Amino acid sequence: MQKIIFVGGARPNFMKLAPILREIRRGFAQTIHPILVHTGQHYDQAMSGNFFKDLELPEPDYNLGVGSGSHATQTAAIMRGFEPVCLAEKPDMVAVVGDVNSTAACALTAAKLQVAVAHVEAGLRSGDRRMPEEINRIVTDALADVCFVTEESGIDNLLREGKHPEHLHLVGNLMIDSLVHQLRLLPPDTARHEGPYAVVTLHRPSNVDHAERLEAIVNALVALARTLPVIFPVHPRTSARLAEFGLRDALASSKVRCLPPMGYAEFLALWKDASLVLTDSGGIQEETTFLGVPCLTLRENTERPITLSMGTNRLVPGGTRSILEAAQQSLSQRGDVVRRPPLWDGRAAERIVRHLCASGTIADSVPARS
Repeated sequence: MQKIIFVGGARPNFMKLAPILREIRRGFAQTIHPILVHTGQHYDQAMSGNFFKDLELPEPDYNLGVGSGSHATQTAAIMRGFEPVCLAEKPDMVAVVGDVNSTAACALTAAKLQVAVAHVEAGLRSGDRRMPEEINRIVTDALADVCFVTEESGIDNLLREGKHPEHLHLVGNLMIDSLVHQLRLLPPDTARHEGPYAVVTLHRPSNVDHAERLEAIVNALVALARTLPVIFPVHPRTSARLAEFGLRDALASSKVRCLPPMGYAEFLALWKDASLVLTDSGGIQEETTFLGVPCLTLRENTERPITLSMGTNRLVPGGTRSILEAAQQSLSQRGDVVRRPPLWDGRAAERIVRHLCASGTIADSVPARS
């Protein structure tokens, strides 16, 4: 039996881990012994704890409880906490997902202990090293022995960076696995609003940590809400910056409906029938593409280019006027035929688990470390 440590530290990680662990329980419990480690990188109960119930995840075997801090402080704390877990469990492999500090920190820890590393959602690149996530992607992929890739651009990026083709596997998208599974569980009458409406998610430092940029986005939301209901579940980081920059009153006096953070199932029920989503999240770009919901990504770039070429997503790096113009364009195109990327079919977890089991022993499937 293979012992694999699966690492999560933030919301998107758990959304990707849930389908894998569910697939192992469903048909591979005699082949893979999974150990779930929660680094505690997201420590707010509303942003993390509720997910374990929503996503049918078991309680973690280990919770490192690292909490917040600078990138260096948080990464170091994760490594200090994760090393004893690896030494005690002696896993055959450590599987990390996504692009947060937990991803890179645990990959580095495992690699230095000569433990095989699998990276789920490998190969994504924005080309913007100002993003901490981009650094984490590059570091993790350089260390990974097995790369599970969501879209074809990821294969191209990894080959260009020197990864061996036999260690790259295009498997589809675990975010879509979670989405498909949760859609089946939602009651049929889960529409959250009558008529057209927009949903907003906002949390990236490049948007919320700069007063001028955040004010431009708030002004756009206020203006949009005059013609279309706008529903805004506010991330804790964003809430703090709105208060710091004196922007809460502008939202409070507008028709924008601000809500507290939501669990995954609750949020899915909100946005799945929206006429428009405005976001700076990576996962929402993918999920809206799958369901054909127009999406404005309030960023200069995206590490998920297939959502631009094949989906409903468009980048909006500009200010208030650019956001409003893009919103009107997207609303006018609602209902256009949308193509789904290859293998985005809700079966990525099955492919990943079968790859992990294919060789009989994980050690035989990865290159020896020098």
